[in-house]
Amino acid sequence: MPASAGFFLPEFCQFPSPALPLNTPNNDLLLPAGFAQAVTFRIIRASTVYPCITFGGFMSLQELNNVPGVTAQPDSATQQFVFNHTMLRVKDIEKSLDFYTRVLGFSLLEKRDFPEAEFSLYFLALVDKALIPADDAARTVWMKSIPGILELTHNHGTENDADFAYHNGNTDPRGFGHICIAVPDIVAACERFEALGVDFQKRLTDGRMKSLAFIKDPDAYWVEIIQPTPL
Repeated sequence: MPASAGFFLPEFCQFPSPALPLNTPNNDLLLPAGFAQAVTFRIIRASTVYPCITFGGFMSLQELNNVPGVTAQPDSATQQFVFNHTMLRVKDIEKSLDFYTRVLGFSLLEKRDFPEAEFSLYFLALVDKALIPADDAARTVWMKSIPGILELTHNHGTENDADFAYHNGNTDPRGFGHICIAVPDIVAACERFEALGVDFQKRLTDGRMKSLAFIKDPDAYWVEIIQPTPL
């Protein structure tokens, strides 16, 4: 595993610990995911020995381009591709729209109904409302050309089923993790979230990483909160 410049955690230098029985092939060691913060855990085989690694530093652009599997120079055919949207399925669309528009400041750009298939799509973005085209056709073209769109899919009737819930990706079996919102002042943002009664997965004061927080939307999807500048 490649090392990067940053602080060094010697206790994560070699595995397994001498206290662990090396002759037990199925003995597993629980390690914090990323090793920097004990929030979630990853299973590591106890018989594996890892090289010394540093954590928390930054890699140069050249180093990033040399990461195995990375195409350093993307094909010119992809030059105008845009990562347009991410889709989340939500149980109660009114609660979700309230959370994303009132709590996080998204604007609803478009709604598409499919009554025969019994579902609706809602497209939102964190944009200045003054920039949203008023013409329907122009707004659709504009919406499809910008990054950072959030698509909420509502399957009609799920809100009426008390036992229905979507998997948020952060309980076993884990998959999807979270979306992320950058704010200019994370302390002020978190204070506002507290005042609004937002459900926190991780407050700024929790754990070792004091520069980020996680809140949860009505379906318990995690939303990471960061600020671009150092806290």
